[in-house]
Amino acid sequence: MPDNVEKLLAKAAKPSEDAMNMHPFYKGKIQVMPKCPVRSFDDFAIWYSPGVAAPCKAIAANPETVMEHTNKGNLVAVVSDGTRVLGLGDIGAEAAMPVMEGKALLFKYLGGVDAFPICLKTKDPDELIRVCRMLEGTFGGINLEDIAQPKCFRILDTLRKEAEIPVWHDDQQGTAAVTLAGLINALKIVDKKLRDVKIAMIGAGAANIAISRLLFHAGVNPENAIMVDINGILHKDREDLINECEEKRKICLTTNRDNVRGGIPEAMKGADVVIALSKPGPDTIEKEWIRTMAPKAVVFTCANPVPEIWPWEAKEAGAAIVATGRSDFPNQVNNSIGFPGIFRGTLDVMASTITDEMCIAAAEALAEIAEAKGMHEDHILPSMDEWEIYPGVAVATGMKAVEQGVAKLKLSKDQLFEKSSAIINNARESAKLLMESGLIPPYEEK
Repeated sequence: MPDNVEKLLAKAAKPSEDAMNMHPFYKGKIQVMPKCPVRSFDDFAIWYSPGVAAPCKAIAANPETVMEHTNKGNLVAVVSDGTRVLGLGDIGAEAAMPVMEGKALLFKYLGGVDAFPICLKTKDPDELIRVCRMLEGTFGGINLEDIAQPKCFRILDTLRKEAEIPVWHDDQQGTAAVTLAGLINALKIVDKKLRDVKIAMIGAGAANIAISRLLFHAGVNPENAIMVDINGILHKDREDLINECEEKRKICLTTNRDNVRGGIPEAMKGADVVIALSKPGPDTIEKEWIRTMAPKAVVFTCANPVPEIWPWEAKEAGAAIVATGRSDFPNQVNNSIGFPGIFRGTLDVMASTITDEMCIAAAEALAEIAEAKGMHEDHILPSMDEWEIYPGVAVATGMKAVEQGVAKLKLSKDQLFEKSSAIINNARESAKLLMESGLIPPYEEK
């Protein structure tokens, strides 16, 4: 155990203390600011009546020109019903607002995307789908957030099929893309291949089910995977799941080639990789179970706020590489290095959807960025303060959209890099100027 463990735990508690002071001081984290000049009051005749009628008529004649005359192409709705917020569960629409505002802030600062929190006071998946479809008139994309399973799967899959704008669920696709990126580099270090590794997936929530989807698409053999839910290993004879989540039933039928029974220890025995997004620890996974894994084991324990096992304990038990969801340990699996660039690239080429192949391209770009920085056992993923992540991921995502024929704008790699870099830089410089001028006032601890 590290000597500074108490300091690490105290450091982990500090953001919550600061949040309770700074949220009421700023009364939120985002606001609407003009992006056009107001040289005099005469300009309102251009931006509003009567001049605004001209672009209105142009859009009515050709709806696609809305992207030229308005900011729709850079607007994203962050939509939640508050049924699965962080590790807090079903806390409702109002209580979800701080998280959705924070997501909008990350979208803007990291990706230059104008995002708005939309917390809906309904838990009906059909109503959620209907509202998202109605929002297509305003927004260029939709980010679903913190929606409980199993309805989150149907909502995403339905909207991906029916919506005319890209719809993304960060808890599913975002977590999956970043996890894949980390796994790509971890396996390079331990000299193993995606197609060969045996994977134990601890937890069968939205995140791990989505991760399994993307891993299988990227080359992992489903038969080499074993998933565990609260009642044990998923296998083809799990009668309690017959009328449950369709996604779990698919996993029962396509994974676990040897029909292994039991729980977490049985799933981990002989595994090359553990990917855990389950009950917070630190004793959800025990050191003895790590010791039964294959040599040079890779362990992703990503429960928040406490991983299923402390990283140093996993290392002591023989894990070669350990990743968590926390920023105070090495190898943070952080969605914030994924979704801002993925949406930036998607919007910049006006893609109609975000495909699995686009997510894989983003994951490969993240892995390459980390490798270029000097990949090692404690650096398998880039950190969110590395500028090149966001235009780099945007380029990879946008170019894959162009390649797949789902992009309306056919930009070159250089054009896409210049466009995304300029928009992201504008967002960061704007925030800097507002702080330097005092329009965003400094917070001083009392």
